[in-house]
Amino acid sequence: MANITERQVLDALRNVIEPDLGRDIVSLNMVKNIRIDGENVAFTVVLTTPACPLKDLIKNACVNAIRHFIKEVKDVSVEMTANVTTANPMANQAGNALAKVKNLVAVGSGKGGVGKSTVAANLAVALAQLGAKVGLIDADIYGPSIPTMFGLKNEKPAVMGKTLIPIERFGVKMISIGFLVDAKTAVVWRGPMISSALRQFMSDVVWNDLDYLIFDLPPGTGDIQLTLTQSVPLTGAVVVTTPQDVALADVIKAVAMFETVKVPILGVIENMSYYLLPDGTKEYIFGEGGGARLAAEYNLPFLGEIPLAKEVRQGGDEGLPIVVRNPESEHAKLFMRAAEKLAQQIAIRNAGALSQKVEIEL
Repeated sequence: MANITERQVLDALRNVIEPDLGRDIVSLNMVKNIRIDGENVAFTVVLTTPACPLKDLIKNACVNAIRHFIKEVKDVSVEMTANVTTANPMANQAGNALAKVKNLVAVGSGKGGVGKSTVAANLAVALAQLGAKVGLIDADIYGPSIPTMFGLKNEKPAVMGKTLIPIERFGVKMISIGFLVDAKTAVVWRGPMISSALRQFMSDVVWNDLDYLIFDLPPGTGDIQLTLTQSVPLTGAVVVTTPQDVALADVIKAVAMFETVKVPILGVIENMSYYLLPDGTKEYIFGEGGGARLAAEYNLPFLGEIPLAKEVRQGGDEGLPIVVRNPESEHAKLFMRAAEKLAQQIAIRNAGALSQKVEIEL
């Protein structure tokens, strides 16, 4: 009978490289719970996010490495789990409402009308569907749209002492000024009041454990953006644009704003990229490739193109994001891929930040 050892298993798995992080999965401490039963080997691989787009690639590489380096093995069983990484300096700070939030991500655009809230809502739900714990703050105080997009226009958050309990739907915990004021009432507040409301959404809401807390920002580069970037250490920002030059001009200002306040850009998403005709051809109504060119020019990750579609708009009006309304549609699949790429970029950023921290401490 073969006498396979744990050392043999680990040595074999040192040949499996995590593609994004460029290191082997053993040195990254991703291999757990090795079990050896005669000629059968089982173990767990802990990914940096449940939304990892390379999950199957890594699993297959593990099986191939074991079979190649340990000839006696008959059966290899690999369990894939995830533990979302964080480089949040607020982690575990006593009394901090965001101490258990691993990653804080802003979704901005620099201008209105690009479908930023649609993107934020679908990214949030997509990440939740992929297995992550997700929260969403509607930071557009003047024009909150998250209650409508989630079918929660008449909902009110519960109160626990002096804190609010976020409303949850489709696996996403959320808060919005739209839950707290009448839908027909205009929010006529000056900048300091707007900033105070955002701070309360971060400090007076029971968020608890979250892998990702997404902020749906208002258009522009004003009070809300500055308050957010100065109040909490954002993991990074996603910039949403449409293909035409007039949108790109404003989005470039948003990119410059985030760079000025030292917030990493996690990626660019181009919304309303094209209209998919019944015969499968693409009609580029607003121009072609603007988002990809912007990303390339500024050396930013490109998270994908989302087509213009009546069904996406209907889903927003009905309170059913497209990833829920029609998960098998091409539009939903593109949002899922964008969410996977976003999680991938967050993991890469966190690995770099943690590595840099270790080097400084040494």
